[in-house]
Amino acid sequence: MKDSHYDVAIIGAGMSGLAAGIRLAHFGRKVCIFERHNAPGGLNSFYSIAGRKYDVGLHALTNYVAPGVKGTPLGKLLRQLRIEREEFALRPQKQSRIAFRDCSLKFTNDFAVLEVEVAEKFPAQVEGWRALVKAVRTYDDVALDAIPLSAREVVGRHLNDPLLIDMIFCPLMYYGSAQERDMEFGQFVIMFKALFLEGFARPLDGVRVIIRVLLEKFRQAGGERRMKCGVARIIEEQGRAARLILESGEEITATQVISSIGFAETMQLCDPPQTQAAECNTGTLSYAETISVFKREPAEWGWGDDTIVFFNDSDRFDYSQAKQQVDLRSGVICLPNNFDYGSEHLPEGIFRVTALANYALWAHLPEEKYQADKQRWFGEVIRSARRFLPPVDDSILTEAQLATDMFTPRTIRKFTGHLNGAIYGAPHKIRNGRTHLENLYLCGTDQGFLGIIGAMLSGISMANYHVLQASVRS
Repeated sequence: MKDSHYDVAIIGAGMSGLAAGIRLAHFGRKVCIFERHNAPGGLNSFYSIAGRKYDVGLHALTNYVAPGVKGTPLGKLLRQLRIEREEFALRPQKQSRIAFRDCSLKFTNDFAVLEVEVAEKFPAQVEGWRALVKAVRTYDDVALDAIPLSAREVVGRHLNDPLLIDMIFCPLMYYGSAQERDMEFGQFVIMFKALFLEGFARPLDGVRVIIRVLLEKFRQAGGERRMKCGVARIIEEQGRAARLILESGEEITATQVISSIGFAETMQLCDPPQTQAAECNTGTLSYAETISVFKREPAEWGWGDDTIVFFNDSDRFDYSQAKQQVDLRSGVICLPNNFDYGSEHLPEGIFRVTALANYALWAHLPEEKYQADKQRWFGEVIRSARRFLPPVDDSILTEAQLATDMFTPRTIRKFTGHLNGAIYGAPHKIRNGRTHLENLYLCGTDQGFLGIIGAMLSGISMANYHVLQASVRS
């Protein structure tokens, strides 16, 4: 017989929901995570086809710093969740690039590398660049009551070269922006620090290592997790989330509810539904991704230098909803083999390419047409990305290829529940996590802390602020 009342009910077993659950369980709260799917991880999970595991979401864990570096998001996360650094088994990137048509900027986990690149290729921007970096370093990006500012406007006060501005925005937007053509400056700061001032890393075995650690910590702390057990409705009574109706028809209650599934998605669960609020803050930006698996590492044919490549071939970088099923003008290449694993190696070569895509143009296709379009766009996406890598004869790739897969915005909608397949959720974040109901809070993507580390810190922050600290204040 399942319990029907909890101190805290958490909707969604993504990174933020798991982190919130661990934090609350550590302090004796009776907490249960409800997840509609059979796999945890949310936007950052994995799946299997023919026994081969594929990562979803995680190109790299951002906010990586070397052991011993103090006062960073990664260190805070590990302390708050009582995780030993070695448990994540993180391996740093080798180097990455921002590759535009006529210019390329290299960066690593040593920020000095990017500083040298900017100075060499944009000498007239050095003074403004230094001022921008100072502004980023001194901005309080974790303040829950910060006034929203346009990142384009703030960056424009320091830099005046459109190419450099676009090159800086490209990776930050691809790894965390739900807004077209701009970002809120707090979001810009979070991502700038995460990618450039800190850096990239990855466990050898991918995202499932992180998920396994989180699940075990939650279990050890006494938390309850119910999979294939989604929440169908949040019943409002007297300004509170009074009851949760599960998809099975079962009813449960909780003193407080934390939702990690997104703002609009949470508003749609409310009864009565908050339709207008949801419609005014629903994301539209989605992605498609191709995954190619090879029997040899890409370094063997000359693709061994770069870990991640953010590319663009337009005169101006245009981060906006794709006009076609897939926008080939820009994208992200990830070569997971090119992290510094030391003497270890991945058993197969992996080549992933991500590009902006249009949910509406994929959502309602008949299955035969859907599969045909996936096959056509798979080749187009690969050809687009290969322009930014050393040339390789097609026969080499064909001979080495073992398997392929591709996901579309339709896939994202199906497995995450995100409306429009919007990978980063709502364009306007709810920094304090509050909703119209006094005991219903948001964590994760739509609270506004970005990336895998950011998502987990969001869950921790909302658990601390709205549950643990609130009980002390009362």
